Amino acid sequence: MRFHDAHNHLQDERFAGRQADLIRDCREAGVTGMVVTGSTVEDWADVATLARDYPELVRPAFGLHPWYVGEQPSDWEDTLVRRLDETPGASIGEIGLDRWKEGVDFELQRDFFQRQLRLAAVRNLPASIHCLKAWGALYDILRAGPVPACGFLLHSYGGPVELVDPLARLGARFSLPGYFAHERKGRQRETFRHVPPDRLLIETDAPDQSLPSERNLHPLTAADGRPLNHPANLPAVYAFAAGVLDEPVEVLTLRVEANWRALFGASGEH
Repeated sequence: MRFHDAHNHLQDERFAGRQADLIRDCREAGVTGMVVTGSTVEDWADVATLARDYPELVRPAFGLHPWYVGEQPSDWEDTLVRRLDETPGASIGEIGLDRWKEGVDFELQRDFFQRQLRLAAVRNLPASIHCLKAWGALYDILRAGPVPACGFLLHSYGGPVELVDPLARLGARFSLPGYFAHERKGRQRETFRHVPPDRLLIETDAPDQSLPSERNLHPLTAADGRPLNHPANLPAVYAFAAGVLDEPVEVLTLRVEANWRALFGASGEH
C-alpha cells in the first residue's frame, strides 16, 4: 500500500537534524508522498532543501502560520513569491486564522491570510489552511474569494459538521489527523463520517498531534524528552481512519491517493 501525508512539518527544529532517519523510516512504512508545510520565513529554506533532496517524496509548501504573523519581516510577501518561483511543485501553507492562540492580533492574521490566499488563487496553487475557533470568519473569507480553482486543504478539520458541505462546494478538502483517535475527539470523528469521499485526505501533522500511545508505532522524543509524532506513524493514522469510516484500509488507501494527487499534483496543472 502507498500512503500519502497531506500535512506535516518534517523541517521542524524539534527533529534536531534527524530528517534522513525519519524519511528512511517513512519509506519502510510505505509512505510515498508527503506535503512538508512551512510556518515562518525562517523555515522555508529547510522545506526547500527537503524538497530538493527528496523530490520523489516531498511536496513543499511555503506559508506563514497565523501564530507567527507578528514576527515576520516586512518583505515576507516578496520572499514568498521568490520561493514559489524557485521551487517547482510548491503549494502555499500553512496559512489561516486562529482565535484560540492568545496574544496574536486577529486583524493582522486576517490580512496575512487573505494576501496569501489571493496569491494561491492567482497562481492556482493548493493552500493548506489552519483554523481554530474562527470558522465563521474563515467561511466568510473563502466565500467572498478568490480561492484557488484547484482547491484547498482544511488541515485537521475541527469545524462544525454543518459547514462540511458548504466548504466542499467552495473547493475544500478535509484532512483527518491521528490526534482525533483520542477518546475525547468523538465529535470530530463523527464529522469526518460526513466528508464527501472524494474530499478526504489523511495527515500526521508531525511532530505534533500524536496518536494515542496504544496506536503509536514509532515512539519518538525531542532532545528535552517531550514526545514527538513520527511521520512514519502515517499507516497507523490510515488504520484509525478506516475504522472511523468502516471500510477496508486497502480501499481507503487507494481513494486517498487519488484525492491527494488530485489536489497536490503538478502545480498549475489542475
